[in-house]
Order: sequence, then structure tokens, then C-alpha cells
Amino acid sequence: MARNVLISVRCITMAFLLLQIALSPMPAMASDADPEQDFCVGIVASNTIVNGLVCKSPATVTVNDFVFAGLATAGNTANGAGSAVTPAFAAQFPGLNTLGISMARLDFAVGGLVAPHTHPRATEILIVIEGSLLVGFVSTSQQLFATTVNAGDVFVFPRGLLHFELNVGTGPAFAIAALNSQNPGVQAQPAALFGSGIKNAVLEKAFGLTAAQVNQIKANF
Repeated sequence: MARNVLISVRCITMAFLLLQIALSPMPAMASDADPEQDFCVGIVASNTIVNGLVCKSPATVTVNDFVFAGLATAGNTANGAGSAVTPAFAAQFPGLNTLGISMARLDFAVGGLVAPHTHPRATEILIVIEGSLLVGFVSTSQQLFATTVNAGDVFVFPRGLLHFELNVGTGPAFAIAALNSQNPGVQAQPAALFGSGIKNAVLEKAFGLTAAQVNQIKANF
């Protein structure tokens, strides 16, 4: 009898603990690890491999390490895509190292496109400064969320999901993106599929293409 009572008490206690865990608010998880010091200005040229960049000595850090002027100048859109992306990631802006944030400037000629791509380590939020963009992402259930955004509008692309930006206005367009990782990563789907060396047989079967069609597409990459 006493043994049965003890087992019942233990079961009730365990159930109560599990209920507490289920109802407790989960801690917010950032894309990058939290910093363990005020700052860690990265050494881009270092050959030491760590998760991020090796820190330079705090004694050598200056205010200039926290300034990046690279987004002030429009990118060159005279290319096949008609677009240019200027990143301000830790590799270009070492002061971002360990801070879990980065930015990019997107410039578009008329009809310019940033091809479908993903950021495996970051959510992206985009504000249109000039022009009109058709933007969208595809969920893992293959649902498309797309709309046209204009100057002053903000759009968010959830982390890791395939997304794109296309200039649908009558003039050039310009936008600024912020991402919650110092190194969000970029994988452009066309180049990943047709420029990485995947065997033709895989692409032929996946897309219903002939060998000649696959080779024609691959020639662009």
C-alpha cells in the first residue's frame, strides 16, 4: 500500500514538473551566440578558424572600427541581373563581430533582380528607400507570400526561407536590409543548382529537362 502511494506521489510530482516546463516561457534564441565582452572587433586576415572572427586586442581598437561607409555608395547594376548587393557583414565591417547583426544595400536597375536565395543563419528585414519592388518568400509548405512594396515600406523574410526581390518600378530602386547575424550566409539557388557541379542526371530528373537544356543553363554559371 505504502509503495503504491509513493509511486502515485512520484507520478503526480513528475506530471506537475512537466506541466510547469510546458507552461514556462521559452528563452528567446538569437541567430548568433551572445557576446561575452563589450565588443570583439574581428581580424579579417587571421588564419585562425573560430566561430566568427578572432578578436583584435582591445588596446588597439579605435572608434573607426565601429564605422562603415560602404553603404553610402550605390552598387554597380550594369550586369546580367541588373542588381548589386553591397554587404556590411563582419567580413567587411569587423566591428560587427560577435554582435549578431549586419546590413546590406540593394541597388536595382529597371527590371533588376536579386535572384531567389536563402540566408541559412538569419532573418532579413528590408526597407525600401526608393522605387517599387516585388518581394516574396516561399514557406516550407511551398506557399508563396509575395507583394509589391514601395518607398518607406518594410518587409521581412523569415530565416532560411527562399526569397527574392525584383524591381517592378519605372526607375531605379534602392533598399536597405538588416539581418540578425554577423554572417548570415547567402546561397543563390540558380548558382547552387547549376553552378556547383551537380550531375546532369540529377538536374534532368528534378526539372524535367534534357541534357542539352541543362548544359545550356549551366553555361550561364
